[in-house]
Amino acid sequence: MDVSENLFSFQPSNNFHNLIIAIAAIIFGIVLKYVLRASFKFVARLWANFQIQSILKHLSAPMGFFLPLFLLNLSLNFMYISDELAFKISRVLAVLLTINFAILLLRFTKVLQDFAYHAYDLNKEDNLRERKIRTQLQFIRKFFAVIIVLVTAAFILLSFESMRKIGAGLLTGVGIGGIIIGFAAQKSLGNLLAGFQIAFTQPIRIDDVLVVEGEWGKVEEITLTYVAVNIWDQRRLILPITYFIEKPFQNWTRVSAELLGTVFLYLDYATPISPLRDEFTRLIKAHPLWDKRASAVQVTDCKDNVIEVRFLMSAKNSGKAFDLRCDIREAMLAFVQRNYPESLVKTRIDISEKKNTNDTPTKNI
Repeated sequence: MDVSENLFSFQPSNNFHNLIIAIAAIIFGIVLKYVLRASFKFVARLWANFQIQSILKHLSAPMGFFLPLFLLNLSLNFMYISDELAFKISRVLAVLLTINFAILLLRFTKVLQDFAYHAYDLNKEDNLRERKIRTQLQFIRKFFAVIIVLVTAAFILLSFESMRKIGAGLLTGVGIGGIIIGFAAQKSLGNLLAGFQIAFTQPIRIDDVLVVEGEWGKVEEITLTYVAVNIWDQRRLILPITYFIEKPFQNWTRVSAELLGTVFLYLDYATPISPLRDEFTRLIKAHPLWDKRASAVQVTDCKDNVIEVRFLMSAKNSGKAFDLRCDIREAMLAFVQRNYPESLVKTRIDISEKKNTNDTPTKNI
């Protein structure tokens, strides 16, 4: 009888009670996370779209930490602990929750970026509007990411009393400190202002075709401090963002992706132009990469030993223009080799004999 009374009258210690509540809060948070994840996956199977996939991809991991931490913070109200210990634990949990919430916000900006990228797809023939908007959105997202990190760091530091005192002391020297920081961060501020200028005046945009530093490539990424250009051979040219404000460069897609392409052949003076023009017209009309805007054959220069024949053509974008030029160059060269081999560049030596007053032969070269 005494044993049964002891079993039913057993009361756990405060530490055991607190441990049970903490474990229960964490387990409940993990279970809730998996329930939400399973719900999203179930909805994704019924209504498959990229939005749900993007949410699962970017928000699943930070939510897996946020829910247990949040419930553990709430469970402190049901624990038997001193006010001092509760304050210290809640301070640690508040810092962790702040960091986790900042990560959630950063990941959420990527979800919004996925939505925007889906709405403004670059895989179009004429993607000028999409490139404009994507350039602005990419810069704005990176700018807000920096703001989120700075605000989070400031919030965490100011939550400690010692940091508040340091901050109050620093405010007394804010005038001199501001001048010193301004000089020290002059280049960084210049990069930031250049980034704003590029984002809204847009001398370059995402996916623009550039010729810069003698290299041909596409703008792959625009950050707050640098621009990454994807060169045609898959190298990356990294340039400071101020480069595009201070130095000249070629932008082939500033107004439109459409381009004119040229092919030059250097031929003998005896080359007939009409057959070349007819063959070029036949080739260009049958080629799928030609956009039917422009085509022409012209003799654009006469040099000492050759004539310069230019074949002009148009295409929807730089990639198609390059392929079209290569195809036309190969076809026209084969046509000349096959039909007019004598028109290929050669060096002439004309030797003729003339009688002079002394009846001695001379050679003219």
